[in-house]
Amino acid sequence: MVRIAIANQKGGVGKTTTAINMATALAASGWKVLLIDLDPQGNASTGLGLNQAERTHSSYDLLISDIPLAECAIQTRVPGLDIVPAVVDLSGAEIELVEFEERTHRLKKALDAGDDGRWDICLIDCPPSLGLLTLNAMVAVESLLVPLQCEFFALEGLSQLLQTVERIRARFNRALSVMGVVLTMYDRRNKLTEQVSDDVRACLGNVVFDTVIPRNVRLSEAPSHGLPALIYDHRCSGSEAYINLARELITRLPERKVAA
Repeated sequence: MVRIAIANQKGGVGKTTTAINMATALAASGWKVLLIDLDPQGNASTGLGLNQAERTHSSYDLLISDIPLAECAIQTRVPGLDIVPAVVDLSGAEIELVEFEERTHRLKKALDAGDDGRWDICLIDCPPSLGLLTLNAMVAVESLLVPLQCEFFALEGLSQLLQTVERIRARFNRALSVMGVVLTMYDRRNKLTEQVSDDVRACLGNVVFDTVIPRNVRLSEAPSHGLPALIYDHRCSGSEAYINLARELITRLPERKVAA
């Protein structure tokens, strides 16, 4: 199972929107997809139409209570897409994890034990912080997908995130790498957007995806209907962008993973 964390410690950059729509696009391409909602706000779960009553087990149970992965995963309305939802209890997990001896490896152990071939790829929607929840995600995965809003302050946040990745590589997970940075909320009418894009590409080169995610009203509307934008309006510019991003992401996976 390919494991990718969608992370950026800055809020409002499009992490959850990217997680939901990338998971849907990959499922539509024939992949068996697992999405883990690791954000206490639970927006990925709500955005896929799950109400609180349906969340019998959650990512909190996976981390804290040792409930098996298969029991925590719930089938969504999207064929081929399962989710481990988040509940409000997850907001206290940062404190509870401190009590565990291997507090940074709880998610990795759960995924290792539950990787039975049921899913081809696992996406993890991380909270907007660099706490123990995000650290667990980075230890558990091979790759990071970093959504980056096209504004000046986002560049400072990216620098901090890359430094954190290097520390995690050195101490916890040598296999961790940044698969790609995706520019979100892209507005061609705004000169700052173009400037940020040019600066990021000059700094990171091919790490930045060619596909950009535009500012799009339909992307914003879709979660209120409990649907990914690709189902809510598959013809809008945002949906088309995520379909292209999914294609580009697949080309960056190792050949053995794509073949599988």
